[in-house]
Amino acid sequence: MKKIFVLLILILNGFIVLAQPSFIKDSLDSYVQEGIKDWSIPGLAVSIVHNNEVVVNKGFGVRNILSNEPVDENTLFIIASNSKLFTGTALAKLEYEKKLSLDDKIIKYFPDFKLYNATSTSLVTIKDMLSHRIGTKTFQGDFTFWNSALTRSQVMHKMRLLKPSTDFRSSYGYCNSCFLTAGEVIPKVTKSSWEKYVYDSLVVPLNMFRTKTLTNNIAALDNIASPYSNSFTGLLTQLPYDNIDNLAPATSMVSCVKDMSNWLLMQLDSGKLYGKQILPWAVVAKTRDIVTPISSRKRGATHFTGYGLGLFMSDYHGKQIFNHTGGADGFVTSTCFIPEINLGIAVLTNNDNQNFFEILRWQIIDAYLNLPFNNRSKQQLQKFKEDNEKQLKEIKNWKARIVNNKPTLALENYIGTYENELYGTIEISVNENNLKVKFNSHRNLSATMQYMDNDEWMITYNPIMLGIFSTKFEIENKKVKALNIKVSDFVEYDPYLFKKKL
Repeated sequence: MKKIFVLLILILNGFIVLAQPSFIKDSLDSYVQEGIKDWSIPGLAVSIVHNNEVVVNKGFGVRNILSNEPVDENTLFIIASNSKLFTGTALAKLEYEKKLSLDDKIIKYFPDFKLYNATSTSLVTIKDMLSHRIGTKTFQGDFTFWNSALTRSQVMHKMRLLKPSTDFRSSYGYCNSCFLTAGEVIPKVTKSSWEKYVYDSLVVPLNMFRTKTLTNNIAALDNIASPYSNSFTGLLTQLPYDNIDNLAPATSMVSCVKDMSNWLLMQLDSGKLYGKQILPWAVVAKTRDIVTPISSRKRGATHFTGYGLGLFMSDYHGKQIFNHTGGADGFVTSTCFIPEINLGIAVLTNNDNQNFFEILRWQIIDAYLNLPFNNRSKQQLQKFKEDNEKQLKEIKNWKARIVNNKPTLALENYIGTYENELYGTIEISVNENNLKVKFNSHRNLSATMQYMDNDEWMITYNPIMLGIFSTKFEIENKKVKALNIKVSDFVEYDPYLFKKKL
């Protein structure tokens, strides 16, 4: 009888494998191998869970291009904003346990907290912070906050300086400092830090044995992917690891696909993992309610997009999709689950300048929806390469203009302290025939400014991931008044004006 029972299990498991689309069974490996080559991705890991089983937990490529150590299912990546659903889930859990309400005002827990205007300050709730609707622009303030030396409380204090572009609760604007603020409510009601509470209440019960809630000292971890980018140079360059623990509830988690598969299985089984109830279904469901509408206009096979509590939701060919992406310097990642077809996907990569991490997700979804195969990677690759070449050509033209021209004023006139109300101060000094910029709110950020012509300078950041751009000083009556500079759109879209202090 036992032998028959075992045989039935084997047949059932065999059926599960055979039931997978042909793309998954026969073509996934070759598709990924070709994709990481085309998109210059050192390493990639993918998880696919379907019908309450792990179909794929696999690594491709290498975690470091010098050591050639392979990526496997246990290789760690910074999952960045895929941390947000953990924060939203933790707070929904605390509401379920009646330890707080998501409609609680932030000033209930932080009486001195302020947004730009008094009305928003008095109204803003935990739910507002988890759903990107305080009226600021997407990524607003992130140059000031990301990788900076600011503490969590200092980031929260500076939020009063974020001038909104739209009315409170009227539109969507992606906000990392909002998630930080929401996450910092957790210590107020549990007496446990965000990182410890999330680890103890979510990571441990889900048997996510390698997952870390903070980025601090991750370079010392075993089997960790190195971060890379080829933005601004065209050359694959290893980057320093981000230290983004000051924004931890928004972005600091580190994980692998083996662990993420458990997260996905729980999402697809109403809060259960292999039959054990980890979270009440009401908690899981709460994160999936649309709080902030983003779009209700048809675009391709999608009709609506919204945001819940750390989670995007939309429709695709009649199925409801829940997903999020994450981006840190050198890493871009994706998670997705579609309960109607019992499918979950995680893709983790270690080059931040590519779209393949999302393309692969959609290619897998198409396969499970039995849609005709169209090679999404090949379709999008040429446009991506053209955009990169355009950027590199612009930078090459700037460099060609650095030919011993003299700026309007002697270099000494540009020396000094410059200040931006939100960011703080920068120091400009002379370094041989160039200017050097030191960013005082960051631990290890500087830039070199080289004069081109027509009062235009080329600014190159170190580390390079913040970019290479052209800029100008504001000069009046032969006196330097201000400097307007920007960083990579990967960090923040709008430029910063720094005024020279007298």
